[in-house]
Parts: sequence; structure tokens; C-alpha cells
Amino acid sequence: MGLGRTRSVGLHGVDGFLVEVEADIASGLPAFTVSGRADAACAQAPDRVKAAAANSGHPLAQRRVTVNLSPASVPKIGSGFDLAIVVAALAAEGRVPGRLVEQVVHLGELGLDGSVRSVRGVLPAVIAAARAGVRHVVVPVANAAEARLVDGMQVHPVAWLGELVARYRLLATGRPVPPVEESVLPVPVDPVLPDLADVVGQPEARLALEIAAAGAHHLYLVGPPGAGKSMLAERLPSLLPSLDERQSMEVTAIASIVGVGRVDRLITRPPFVAPHHGASAVALVGGGSGVVQPGAITQAHGGVLFLDEAAEFKPGVLQTLRQPLESGHVTVARALGSFRYPCQFQLVLAANPCPCGMFSGKGAACSCSVVARRSYLTRIAGPLMDRVDIQVHVPAPSRAALVGGAGESSDVVAARVREARAVQAGRWRGRPYAVNGRVPGPELRRSPWRLPDQRTHEIDRAIDRGQLSLRGYDRCLRLAWTIADLGGRSSPTRDDVGLALSLRQQTELAA
Repeated sequence: MGLGRTRSVGLHGVDGFLVEVEADIASGLPAFTVSGRADAACAQAPDRVKAAAANSGHPLAQRRVTVNLSPASVPKIGSGFDLAIVVAALAAEGRVPGRLVEQVVHLGELGLDGSVRSVRGVLPAVIAAARAGVRHVVVPVANAAEARLVDGMQVHPVAWLGELVARYRLLATGRPVPPVEESVLPVPVDPVLPDLADVVGQPEARLALEIAAAGAHHLYLVGPPGAGKSMLAERLPSLLPSLDERQSMEVTAIASIVGVGRVDRLITRPPFVAPHHGASAVALVGGGSGVVQPGAITQAHGGVLFLDEAAEFKPGVLQTLRQPLESGHVTVARALGSFRYPCQFQLVLAANPCPCGMFSGKGAACSCSVVARRSYLTRIAGPLMDRVDIQVHVPAPSRAALVGGAGESSDVVAARVREARAVQAGRWRGRPYAVNGRVPGPELRRSPWRLPDQRTHEIDRAIDRGQLSLRGYDRCLRLAWTIADLGGRSSPTRDDVGLALSLRQQTELAA
């Protein structure tokens, strides 16, 4: 009997931290305790560990087993510590060589039959292990491809606890270790993104969508049912450039934590997340009781968050977006601690103009009262709308649009978006932002980016009249720079600034 050590990784938000797993086996009444701020799933590990070890042919001694997960001050969440706990306990008994397991990270949940089951968050866990200098990691077979996405790591997949013990014993004697058989999964087929050419008519909304894609601007679409609002929003990802390596790793790590689908290669396309309008604030921003999970805004990190029927969301839920839109991250405070999640997304809102949805044009088909029409869209409160750069009215398509030719395809528009983004990346090189939509307002109001007064005359008058807030003024400037980039101009003209202002006030004019 003695002391055994190995390693695992815990997750705090989307960041991993190395956990030292110590197991001490001493004389006394049989007991198995886990210390170190283990949550409910982790605290139940003793029962799983004892059954898995016994059913693998390596039953633990009927002694007093004490397991410590260090650092003890940080919460340990989930069942992914099972494998490390049983390996440390077996090392304390001398069943596996302690010198071999001390510097290895073990991740995985144990089944009662001794099987090693997949867990969420393997990618961020392996990234954290690599940053801590660890070079060997044991993971469930189902998570092996995910773990191999991290360069410089020796990944050792395992399907059964008994198999892992046998391999450690072979290593201790210097004999060759047979490779683990991994089932070959079919290569996933990339989904075909919907094409912008499918949208009938709507030249103004298509232009707004292109500008939004080029500068990473937030977008609000309002119009009657069937006008094409959802179609436009769903085609925004097809206009966006692919994620760079850093963004791909972040987005894939978030997908690993959330556990939606299989993660066996880097996600290179911006995600598109569209929660139902009945979603709660927790579902949107993250949190939960017990296990804290990222919300929809974090799942949309690097991509698009689409809120269809935005006026049907609870006003309090919508207002939770205000701080994340500005900062690009959200902090969820719970009894377990504060969890920080990245959420740099493009927001797209879509709404009907009134409860019945038919108030368009002259509004002859609308059955809503004036009070109902006025109060409906005010459910999307002003402070949130002030953070939305482009606000566009999408009218019902005419018969002429139906018989007209198809508009430009996503590939054609995406090529212009890539060129505009390349210009912006060069302009803001060396700064923590690469697109106009994320440039701080004061940056555009001072030299060398400040525009002459004759070019900003319209937005200067708008702010003097109280039609624009200072935030709205800055967002008009960002839009103007994006419009100029799409047009191949070195700086915005007066017409560019005027178009930016009209795009921001179009819904007010339509109403």
C-alpha cells in the first residue's frame, strides 16, 4: 500500500487547467473518498471506479482509499476524471508502474464493465496539457481523433481499463505494446451552404447583407412574413471567409465542450446558431444549475447568431445581449465560481412589423391597432437596437421580382467580401481587431482616420438633432468605411456616409 500519482485536466469555462490526481491507500475500514471540490458527477467516481476495476480483473484492495484532486481550490466538473482516479489508485497498489503514469494525462469516464467512455471537452483539455508541458495523453478511443488535433502530443487511445493496465505492464518490462484498434469512421461530408442566388429580388437587403458580411456588422431585418428575412440570414455564413487557425481552434474547442456532433477535425466555417424565440436567458448567454454550460452566443463565437421572430423573445432575454455585443465575451457567475466564455459573433435579428405581420406598404391587410403596432417592435428595446449597425426594411417581393433573373450567387459576393476584408486586415494590422465592425469609435474619430467635416455633414446634423447617439454615430462611421472598402475607395466619400446613415434609419423611415 502507498501513494500513486497521475494527471488529468479540468475545465473552467473554455480553458483547461492541469489537475494532479493523488491516491493514498492505507489501513483502516474500507472507504473511498474524493477530495478537491468535486461536483456531483465527479464525487460519484468511487462507485464507478471500484466496479470498473473489479470487472477488469484488477479489484482494488478493501482498504481506506483517499483521492485528492489538486488544486483543491478549483471546482472539478464532470466524469472525465474517472480514468485518472483509477490509474492513481492502481499505481498506489503497485498494479501499474508509478514512474510511467506520473507524467501522463488521463481523460475518460469509466463504465461499470471497465469500458472507457468518451467525454466532452477533450480538445481544450489536451490544449491545456500541451501548454503545461505534458507530451503524453490517454483518451477514450472515441476522442482520439479530436485529441490528435493538437500538435506535439502523443495520443494513446484506450477502450478498456484492463487493456490499459496490460499496456503499462508491457511498457515496464520493455516489451512492445500492440497498437489499439480504432474503428474507421466515415469522413463527414461538409454541408452545402444555401446560396444567395435563391433569394428573390430584395436588392437593398442583399446589399445590406453584403456590407454586414464585409465588415462584421450586426443586422436587423424587419418585414412581412414570406419576404425572405430568414433566407437572407441563413445565407450570411456563405458570404463569410473561412476561420483562421486560431479561430478554428477556439470554435472547435467550444463545439467539443458543448458536445454537439462529433469533433474529429477543425471547424473552418463560421458557425450559424439560431435558438428558438422561447429560449431563456441561460440558454442564450450560458450558465445552468450544477453544470455550467456555454450558451448560444458562445456557440456562435466566430460566426452568426440569428434570432428569428426577435420581437417574440422575452425583452429581458434580449437585453442580456447588450454587454456581450460590446465586449466579445460573457462572464457567468455561479456558486461554483465565475466562468468566462468568448462570444464574438455577428448578430442578425429578424422580426415582423406588427403582431399579425401584415403591416407593409399601405398596411391595408393589417388587422392590428395603432397601439399594437407601435408596442410590438418596441419589445426590442432601444439600447439593444442602438448596437445594431444595419437596420433594413424587407418588403414583400413583387411579381416583377418573381419573373426577373436570379441575383448574384454567394460565391460572387463572397469574393468581394474577401477583398474588402483583406483591405481591412491591412489597415488594422497590429491591432486586436481586423474588421471595421469591431473598431472602437474613438479610433475613427481621430487622426489619421478622422473624415473631413464636409463628408460627415449628414451624421453630424443627425447627432445634433438627437436622431443618433454617439454609439450610433460611431457605427455609421464603421459602415461608411466598409462601404468604401467594397467600392475600392481608400476612404469614405460623403455618399458612403449618407448610405451608412440611411441603412441605419431605414426601418424608422419604413414605419
